[in-house]
Parts: sequence; C-alpha cells; structure tokens
Amino acid sequence: MGIAPGMAKGYLAQVDYQVFVDNVDWDVVRGASREGYSLKELNSKLFMPQRDEAVLEELWAAWTATPEPRAIVFCKTIEHAERMAMMLSRWVPNWANATFLHTGLGKREREVALSAFRSGRIPILTAVDILNEGVDVPDVNIIAFLRVTHSRRIFVQQLGRGLRIKQGVKERVRVLDFVTDIRRIAAVVGLRRDLDAARSPAETLMLGTAANISFSDQNVGTLMDAWLKDAASVETALDEAKLQFPEPGGP
Repeated sequence: MGIAPGMAKGYLAQVDYQVFVDNVDWDVVRGASREGYSLKELNSKLFMPQRDEAVLEELWAAWTATPEPRAIVFCKTIEHAERMAMMLSRWVPNWANATFLHTGLGKREREVALSAFRSGRIPILTAVDILNEGVDVPDVNIIAFLRVTHSRRIFVQQLGRGLRIKQGVKERVRVLDFVTDIRRIAAVVGLRRDLDAARSPAETLMLGTAANISFSDQNVGTLMDAWLKDAASVETALDEAKLQFPEPGGP
C-alpha cells in the first residue's frame, strides 16, 4: 500500500504539513513564462535563501505547540547537520542535548545517539540521509526538511520517519518544509492530490482529515497548483528541463 492510501485509511499518522515559501521572488514568477528558465535556473532565481535563525524560530513555534515533542531535522550535508545541531543546542535550554547523526560517525556513536533519542534524553536530531529507513521511533512528531531531494523514494522515506502511529500518545505529525526547489513543491502538490484521490467521502467523515497541507504564502500554493499540472513529471525532471508556465493571471 502506498503512502497516500495508508494515510487516507488511518494506518499512518495524520499530517500537518506546511511548506515555507515566504522567500519567493515574485519578479521571477512574472517573467517565468517569457524567459523559458530551466529548473536549475528557476530554482536559483525563484527562491531567496532562508536564514537559519528564521528556520529555528519556526521550529521552536512548532515545538511549543506539540505535546511531548520529538524532532528530526533533515539537513543538506554533514557540515550543515553539525552546524544546525550546534545552533539548536544553543537556541533554547530544551534543545541543549541536540545532536547530529551522519555516516561520518562510527557505528557505536550512531547507536548511542539513537538510543538516547529513543529514550528522550536527546530531544532533537539533525541528520543526513542516515535516518531514511530502518529506524523506528514512533515518538517522532515533528519533522523539518532543510534539504532538497530529487528522489520521491527518499522523500517518502524521510517523511515516513514521522508517520508511525503510537496509540494514545501520537496520531499526528507536524512537518515543516523549507523548500528551495520546484521539484519538492511538485512532490508536496502530488501528495496532496494523491490523498484527495485515495479517500472516499465516507472515510473522510469517519476518520477525519488525513493531511492538512498548506503553504505559508497561500498565493504561492494557488500558483503552484496552476503551474504544476503534471506534478509527477516535474518531480523527477532534470535540472536542464524547461517548464512551460502560463502567463500570470492567464488560464
């Protein structure tokens, strides 16, 4: 069973998924249909870099709004994971034990960190790929994406770290996605469409909403739905691929 049917039928945790796109350059949006940008060009022009401090502020807001929070932050590189873990540990006392997990650590070091995370002694982990699969921590109820992946398999695996249900303790996971790539937006748009298609009206009435997927700037969400008519093909497109965008305000 795929991730969308599993969520729709209540076998996986419900998701509050927010895509942070406050950093979009609207001048690029207006010119995209005329310039014929490739995906690589569009990504470099469309998204202005997120400040690490702004990411931490949003993560802290989600943390304080979540009962018994336990978080995984997926980072871009080993250096990024170590730097973010250090920033987290200094941000607030609650995160003082934050640490990182990556392939540069020895097996024993990784096992000790995971054991401490499972027990709650470490409240928040930064990671690079190593938590994609084979790690079962049902208590995880916050996931933050600070990296882009062009693989749907990896995206689903990382999202899956928070989808295990823990009866009486956790039924929802909060996802913060600081997107910097059109393909990630396509993946999120595609997931929302798959969820809409997977659940019958009767299941929705009985189980409630499987996912609340929103954009921090709703104008961007509306625009992306119009742009990404075939989200699946965009999601796996190469950097050199060029997209055909409608004129702003057009059909």
